[in-house]
Amino acid sequence: MNPLKDLNEFGQSVWLDFIQRKLLTGGELKRLVEEDGLKGVTSNPAIFEKAIADSDDYDDVIAEMGGDGSADPKGVYEAIATRDIQDAADVLRPVYDETGRRDGYVSLEVSPYLAHDTEGTVAEARRLWNTVSRDNLLIKVPGTPAGVPAIEQLIGEGISVNVTLLFAREAYEQVAQAYIRGLAKAAADGLDVGRIASVASFFISRIDSLVDGALDKRLENADGEAEKERLRALKGKVAIANAKLTYKRYKEIMQGEGWQALAGKGARPQRLLWASTSTKNPDYPDVLYVDELIGEDTVNTIPPATLDAFRDHGKIRKSLEEDVEDAAATMDGLERAGVSMREITDKLLEDGVRLFSEAFDKLLAAVEEECRKAADHGQAG
Repeated sequence: MNPLKDLNEFGQSVWLDFIQRKLLTGGELKRLVEEDGLKGVTSNPAIFEKAIADSDDYDDVIAEMGGDGSADPKGVYEAIATRDIQDAADVLRPVYDETGRRDGYVSLEVSPYLAHDTEGTVAEARRLWNTVSRDNLLIKVPGTPAGVPAIEQLIGEGISVNVTLLFAREAYEQVAQAYIRGLAKAAADGLDVGRIASVASFFISRIDSLVDGALDKRLENADGEAEKERLRALKGKVAIANAKLTYKRYKEIMQGEGWQALAGKGARPQRLLWASTSTKNPDYPDVLYVDELIGEDTVNTIPPATLDAFRDHGKIRKSLEEDVEDAAATMDGLERAGVSMREITDKLLEDGVRLFSEAFDKLLAAVEEECRKAADHGQAG
């Protein structure tokens, strides 16, 4: 029995939140597909930075492009990323075909520096889409206010999109409507909407980390044991409650006339994807954000350590639609406790853009350093 494979029976796809050259050349990705039922791969600047800085997997590209000391770090990174994404997409192409284009995707992110630049995001997304040139590619675009019109434009052009950095239900709804509008334009322009894919990546553990910190501050000044107990009862509950209510809204949108008309033309739902599902708080179960978010037409993108843990002791049940009324009560209780979910999600979005930009800074610095080493080695030779 393998809990990872069993998730497929509940309509949930498992994608790996990791990429590295050895994963592809050593056959590990193929093994994960065959033995664990893995259905996709996601990447981000932090993952690529770690892969480049902590391995010699990319020495060949770096030596070829950066050996003379004149290479542009972003250009070298894109060459590295393009090769990895293309090869991962090729490994996953059978999944893409066998699932009728439902799964088998690999995600590549536009520069985080463009998070507040609609036109820049669209231009870079088009360029990456054409460079990678794989049907089973998703271009990652942040769900910022500037990202929403970019998402609509790209979907309308037939470019598949992974919308990232979603924390608030309201932001998710804006993204879902942008997807529907984009599909309507694509259909009107005669494109095959069945070939356009999208997921909405809703972040989980970061919500609990920030909310729990806010609740701890209130506990310091709480009056009486009853109030303290109410505050403690909210810890570790908000991220899952928020996700359950978002999933409820997803199902409502899928029943709307606008969506149903597109579905009749072969359009695919923009599935919710649970991101940031490793457990940050050691007091919580290590597979908490996998166990409690199992539901039909969803994706969970899981980092390697959490993937191993869930394979070992994950519990399978249709958890996402359990206790939805309790989830609403949890969110109400948070507001009564004086913690604004709007402020929490606004800060998480701001922090998320900043952290991804910082990770991109580190990535480019790591590439530049490796290029310098290659140039020094070439001169010494």
